[in-house]
Formats: sequence, structure tokens, C-alpha cells
Amino acid sequence: MNKTSIVRLTDDARQALIQRTKSGKATASKLKHASILLHVDANGPTWSDARVATALHCHGNTVRNVRQRFVAQGLTAALTRKKQDQPSRQRLLDGAKEVRSMALRCGPPPQGQAKWTLPRLADQRVALNIVETISYETVRQTIEKSIPQEAISRTHAEQTRDQYVHTIS
Repeated sequence: MNKTSIVRLTDDARQALIQRTKSGKATASKLKHASILLHVDANGPTWSDARVATALHCHGNTVRNVRQRFVAQGLTAALTRKKQDQPSRQRLLDGAKEVRSMALRCGPPPQGQAKWTLPRLADQRVALNIVETISYETVRQTIEKSIPQEAISRTHAEQTRDQYVHTIS
């Protein structure tokens, strides 16, 4: 079979890929795609797609797709997973619904309640016709996405310590 997508890595790109695979500090798919590119390099071992697929325990189509993405779009595109053209599930909360949902969360809790809980937030979103149905897990993920990463990374112990320090001062 004639290959129409011939991978030719520059010395810098090859060294970067070798370093990435040796360090192992990347996602499994990026490491596998880097190994694929190193094995199919025309200036290197030039293994066949079938041999690379067998050696790396992946499908031949994966090897072919990585090769084609490298030639058409470059190294970064070849290492990252391709985004779905049409996601299997549509998002429940688009931008406007997400804003309304966050405004609800930031507002006062329901009458007689001390605070919002995830099930209450989910039920309220349905009651206000923001969405037809929603699980509290989707609510949690939306809230987590909107909170700054620094706030998430603080442990409960750090938060408790900070509160204790403020009460003593």
C-alpha cells in the first residue's frame, strides 16, 4: 500500500518527542501518538503501519490517522486527540442558561433553607424552566467549572486553618 502521508520529523521535533516519551509526563494518548510518530518517521526506523500498531497495541487506523494529522495540521494536532465534529450529547447548559444558573446559585437560598444544595439547585432550574431535566452532578460540574482553580486546590485543612487564624487575630 502506498502511503500518501509521509512523516518527516525535524531533528528538534524528534528530540522533543523522544524527551516526551522518556519522561512519561503526558497523557497516555499523547505518549502513544508521540511513539507512533517516532516509529513512522521517514528519517528514522520507517516501520509499516501494521508493525507500529502491533508494537504499540493500537489499531492500524490510529496509526494512519496520527500520520495524516501530522502531515496536514502539524505536530501539535497529531499529539492531541481530535475533537468530535458532532458530540454524542448536546450540552444541557449553553452560555445564557449557565449565566442564569450561576445567578440562581449566588442568590438567596429558598425560604426556610440555610443554603443551596446541589439537588435543590437542580430542582430549581427545572422549576424556573431553565432546563427540562438536569442532574445534580451536572450542576456540580457547572459550578466547579466556574470557580477559580486556586480556590479548588485549597484543601479543607488549609481553609480551616485560615479561618482559625482570622478568629484569633
